[in-house]
Amino acid sequence: MSLKILGINHKTAPVELREKMAFSEDRLIGALRALRTETGAAEAVILSTCNRTELYWAGPVGGDRMTEWLASHHAPNLDFAPSLYLREDRDAVEHAFSVASGLDSMVLGEAQILGQLKEAYRIAQEAGSTGPNLNKLFQAAFSAAKRVRTETQIGANAVSVASAAVGLARRVYSDLSSRRALLIGAGEMIGLTARHVAAQGIRHLVIANRSLVRAQALAAQVRAYAVGLDAIGDELEQADIVISCTASPTPLVTKRMAAAALRARKRRPIFMADLAVPRDIEPEVAELEDVYLFTIDDLQQLVDEHRQQREAAAEGAKLLVAEEAARFLADRRAKDAGPAIRALRSQADEIRAHTIEQAKRMIAAGHPADEALEYLANTLTNRLLHGPTQALRTAAESADAQFADTLVKLLTEEHRRS
Repeated sequence: MSLKILGINHKTAPVELREKMAFSEDRLIGALRALRTETGAAEAVILSTCNRTELYWAGPVGGDRMTEWLASHHAPNLDFAPSLYLREDRDAVEHAFSVASGLDSMVLGEAQILGQLKEAYRIAQEAGSTGPNLNKLFQAAFSAAKRVRTETQIGANAVSVASAAVGLARRVYSDLSSRRALLIGAGEMIGLTARHVAAQGIRHLVIANRSLVRAQALAAQVRAYAVGLDAIGDELEQADIVISCTASPTPLVTKRMAAAALRARKRRPIFMADLAVPRDIEPEVAELEDVYLFTIDDLQQLVDEHRQQREAAAEGAKLLVAEEAARFLADRRAKDAGPAIRALRSQADEIRAHTIEQAKRMIAAGHPADEALEYLANTLTNRLLHGPTQALRTAAESADAQFADTLVKLLTEEHRRS
């Protein structure tokens, strides 16, 4: 059964169009059931993220029908067709494996897409819209992604400033769960940093911001405690990790404040990352012993190095994906040929049994054993080769040289083995 993918992503469409084509999670089950009912697709999965919306399906339904269905479920007058891509069979398998492995993501090698793909598959199972073909495709895609993660370095290094800052903190403190972190600011960068910090299992996280309301809103998302900027001095004394990114025109953490915090901490070290421009932390803070201070330039340089390393690792990852796709397709072809092979063997067994019975009757009627054996050999040869001979003749008449060549090679190889 044919496998197909119809989609739109960050490479083919701007965010304004992608958001109009997205499916909210609470709509997915209903959309999956409607898709199968209205298009006749035997199996279907819908993947919808901020960067892509993709329909995966198995069956004879064409891409044009799926495009019409997408239009009916979004905006009928929306001109999105030029931004769509269609992948079929081999291309569909390789695309699915690449998506799962993070090779088709906006951030090369990011791991989040694998979780999103697994969730899309789970929802499709819940909706009853998966079947043997998509089940095998998705399980193989998950396996390919695992192999890419295990055998390459594509996801080993941070490629965002926020994740790089947390990664450096992890180098200073191998276990972050018992540490206390102070994040200064409440904008997008600190919000992303807070999620990275929380993912490390840190139990004590403080958000400091000029607007206490905004600090409290962010703190509620990551189970943190919110304070105003006037509390930074006191919080520094407790903080093992300080990451700051505000729009303040003057530094919020001075050398004097940092020195006082170190004395109170009895010289226990502090990791500091300043992601702001202008800087939130006085450059002179770096002169203090027991302070590890990194600026936005330091972190950006690290991110650029990591991005280059990921791009290099991606070449190896692509080879693994191609290998896994080839294995999946070979297994699929072998299973597709199973019924035909069983039917061929059954026919051969019938011919053999019938011919042996005729040879036995010849012996019973008094014919010499040599004559019966000669009859058995000639008759079996003629009867078993009748089908392939007819196929070769038909291929020659229709100028299908490739099929004729393949059949001859198969018969020749079988002769060598015997």
